[in-house]
Amino acid sequence: MGRVPWVSDELLGTIVPIAVYWLYSGLYCLLQGLDRFRMHSRKEEDAKNAISKATVVKGVLLQQSVQAAVSILLFTVAGENTAVSLPESQGSLFLYAKQFLFAMLVMDTWQYFMHRYMHHNKFLYRHIHSQHHRLVVPYSFGALYNHPIEGLLLDTAGGALSFLISGMSPRTAILFFSFATIKTVDDHCGLWLPGNPFHLLFQNNTAYHDIHHQLYGSKYNFSQPFFVMWDRILGTYMPYSIERRVDGGLVARPI
Repeated sequence: MGRVPWVSDELLGTIVPIAVYWLYSGLYCLLQGLDRFRMHSRKEEDAKNAISKATVVKGVLLQQSVQAAVSILLFTVAGENTAVSLPESQGSLFLYAKQFLFAMLVMDTWQYFMHRYMHHNKFLYRHIHSQHHRLVVPYSFGALYNHPIEGLLLDTAGGALSFLISGMSPRTAILFFSFATIKTVDDHCGLWLPGNPFHLLFQNNTAYHDIHHQLYGSKYNFSQPFFVMWDRILGTYMPYSIERRVDGGLVARPI
């Protein structure tokens, strides 16, 4: 990946994931007319979601503003210790892949335990995490609709730890956080599209997270955004099957 003239890797690592979020979620907005692949009907979405889409957009923009500020601070503090180019040789590409995978594991571990705690602590759930669950029927650009405190503790802190502990460079971070953003949006998109590579490669996918957003699944499927290992290890894994609804759409039902 070549360097972009006049733009630092640190700045790109801050702004590219934000741009990716809106571009990728916008693509799913264009696909919402594919009713036969929707996991909830339009009528169900309107009836169950207790928040307007305009409010969701404002909430996401607020969280992304905080994330951008923390990202700039993080890159500044990291400084020259992480300012290296994207590996090109076979050996360094292995190091890059190892850092990428390690960052995924760090992020998953942080998010699982913080996410689970926010569900089991009644005060935190009522006053903070319940804001995200106003979207009983998730949709793409609502993926980062959270209380600002949750956004800071769950997403921003988890991303910072992944970056620091893995030892990745700002240039590698551009790819990692863009990928994590795409995965998070995909998990909330509300569409079960045939051939979706995320559905083929990850057990933690759109249907898996949709189960968590339903009342019967609120104490299960805490893992996000990549793997399901902690749910399986700690007994919070809820398997599902994809079935066709009477109206022609799809639904994920617990097994």
